[in-house]
Amino acid sequence: MTKDISNLAKIALSNQGVKLLLLLMVALFSYLITKKVLVNAAHRFSERSKNRLDDLLSQHKIFEVLAYLVPVLLIHYGSRLTPSLTPIIDKLVSVVWVIVISLLASRLLSAGLTLYESYPISKRWPLKGYVQIAKLLVYSAAIIVGLCTLLDKSPWGLLSGLGALSAVLILVFRTTILSFVASFQVISQDLIRVGDWLEMPKYHVDGEVLEITLPNIVVQNWDKTLVVVPTYKLLEDSFKNWRGMQESGGRRIKRAILIDQATVEFCNEAMLERFKNIRLIKDYVEERSKEIEEYNRKEGIDAASSPVNGRRMTNLGTFRVYIEEYLKHHPKISNEMTLMVRQLQPTHQGLPLEIYAFVADTRWVYYEKVQSDIFDHILAAAPQFYLRVFQIPSGGDLIEGLKSLKTPPS
Repeated sequence: MTKDISNLAKIALSNQGVKLLLLLMVALFSYLITKKVLVNAAHRFSERSKNRLDDLLSQHKIFEVLAYLVPVLLIHYGSRLTPSLTPIIDKLVSVVWVIVISLLASRLLSAGLTLYESYPISKRWPLKGYVQIAKLLVYSAAIIVGLCTLLDKSPWGLLSGLGALSAVLILVFRTTILSFVASFQVISQDLIRVGDWLEMPKYHVDGEVLEITLPNIVVQNWDKTLVVVPTYKLLEDSFKNWRGMQESGGRRIKRAILIDQATVEFCNEAMLERFKNIRLIKDYVEERSKEIEEYNRKEGIDAASSPVNGRRMTNLGTFRVYIEEYLKHHPKISNEMTLMVRQLQPTHQGLPLEIYAFVADTRWVYYEKVQSDIFDHILAAAPQFYLRVFQIPSGGDLIEGLKSLKTPPS
């Protein structure tokens, strides 16, 4: 009798095994049909449609995830054909459901992020880091629910056990936690946006921000190299964001030329007559000359007796005024921002005459061209004011100096 029961059980199990195998084959066949027919049809429809949303669904392969629903449903309802295996199959199907739902949620988040990044506001408020956190939470929840389903345990019991490991988790995910806090501060305080010019000399960063994620910020340097900086480093170290310059509409020129101090002198009548022929400072020279002459006459100063008596104009001061007028009349220099020409502390290399102005365009190549043109003109104009630009003597200068010496008589 026992032997007959055992044989019947083996026959029943073998029949259920055959049914299960057939069920799996049907499920696999249904998946292939769904993917080849329905999913491809959905892709073709999205290509022809003018709606942008279905293009995002196709781009992030959301239709492929939906194709898993057909075989999962077949296995779920077909498991009733194998009563002895139904509990096990239902448990596995539940785990598969969790995986499919987590994949679907992850790809929907990616599609939503792509849609968000197509709007200009995404450069000011990048959400890629937060989407990464959301995906991490989705996958973590899927793992916990899947394990609890297989072990027939409550998820809350597993979570309470993880609480005891919080110190270890904080240590393991220290960088992630720091990056999350830093990313939140960077975005909420609008410190950095995609497209900003970022400079961090310590990490050899000098270029445009391409991407802001939870763990890193990707910067393409002007030499086209890529630098990846951990997000939390932005709070630990200083950085320079050139966005303010870009938004102001003006880029600063702050450069000096060195004047040979031995060439600085008082202006004589011949100089003043020559300066009056320079259009930009003609009115200045005439008005200044009258003002000085009136002052010296009123004070009873005999300016002819000594050059240092009374007030006089100098070639350097006149040159400085000429540069200011030249910059004010320059069509590519902003007159709405600071503009001045000033002397800096004299050095053993000469007297620095600094030009401080703003080019009315922030584009790098355009800015450098304007700056170069201005200094070309200034360097060429200096001799017209009887000034010499200082330069450390080179070999050629020494040779010319030796040639100028008179040859002693034989």
